[in-house]
Amino acid sequence: MSDKNKKKSILKDAKKPFGRSFSDQKISNLQDGFVATDQLEEFERVKIPKNVGLCDDGVTPITDDLFVVAEHDASEAERIGYSNYSYWGSTFRVFFKKKVSVFLLAFLLLLLAFTFIQPLLPNQKDPYLVYNDEAGKTLRNVSPNEEFWFGTNSIGQDLWSRIWSGTRTSLFIGLCVAICNVIIGIILGSIWGYARKWDWLFTEIYNLFDNIPYTILRMLLMYILRPSLKTMIFVMCLTGWIGMTKYIRNLILIYRDREFNLASRCLGTPSPKIISRNILPQLISVIMLQTALAIPDAISSEVFLTYIGLGLPIEIPSLGNLINEGRKVMLVPAQRYQLLFPVLVVSAIAISFYALGNAFADASDPRNHR
Repeated sequence: MSDKNKKKSILKDAKKPFGRSFSDQKISNLQDGFVATDQLEEFERVKIPKNVGLCDDGVTPITDDLFVVAEHDASEAERIGYSNYSYWGSTFRVFFKKKVSVFLLAFLLLLLAFTFIQPLLPNQKDPYLVYNDEAGKTLRNVSPNEEFWFGTNSIGQDLWSRIWSGTRTSLFIGLCVAICNVIIGIILGSIWGYARKWDWLFTEIYNLFDNIPYTILRMLLMYILRPSLKTMIFVMCLTGWIGMTKYIRNLILIYRDREFNLASRCLGTPSPKIISRNILPQLISVIMLQTALAIPDAISSEVFLTYIGLGLPIEIPSLGNLINEGRKVMLVPAQRYQLLFPVLVVSAIAISFYALGNAFADASDPRNHR
């Protein structure tokens, strides 16, 4: 038989229906093709099963009961892409891994708790009352003893109770100023960084406030307005938001034109939702750090304004008033305790908030999560 007749025979046989699977038919066609080209010797190991309706053992017939239908379970399908990652869970897990962070957190919580429950404890003295001895003599500048744990000041008031009362006042000022600065800073910084058409307006407002020295403005307002707790908070909030606003704005400029935000804008997502859902979660670590630093910064400003004579009235206990009173007698060795104790409290609060702010900022960074 000639080569041409062999090829016609192969093509004719390929058109015939076979009771075999597609793979078996493909193998058969390959064998026939190599026969036609005299290359069958390389594929002699390929055997076509004769009993197509039997299993590999050649005995067991292939029936429907050998197969199990795979059922579709939507809940199991969802688990394919499931991840047990939790942002806040990972944040607290990383935070509590560091013993120093746990110690500082416990110390700060105990300090804050004791500050507010101190008046409720037994045998506590009135911070506004002037104490006298049995003979009616005022107990001025009494060194620390069993009755007056931190001694008395120059007018006979208990320094222990006045320090904790002043700590409550200063912490209240610090928390109010920090919350106000964070809220204003986030709102204005988000609008300034995201809305391009308002950039010129916010830039001019920022330049106006930023070119005025903060210290001089606060001193002037405290001198003009009546010194009080509300005045102190208002003066600090008037300029405290500027730094936070600029910081938030610069960070939003970095994330504003990322791919996921461009995709959200193309899908018609409103701008407030993009800011609150896509951008601000990226800035949690920065916001927490700035909030933690704003509290000791406000306390330091209150101490400074009181030091120059423009702080709270002398009858209102605050850490600034206590430090200013201790400064007047610091040259007397026996009375230096009046400056030492309030300075230690201010230092403990400032260091604790600063260290905790840094630790929580590191823990809230997703790059540190495992």
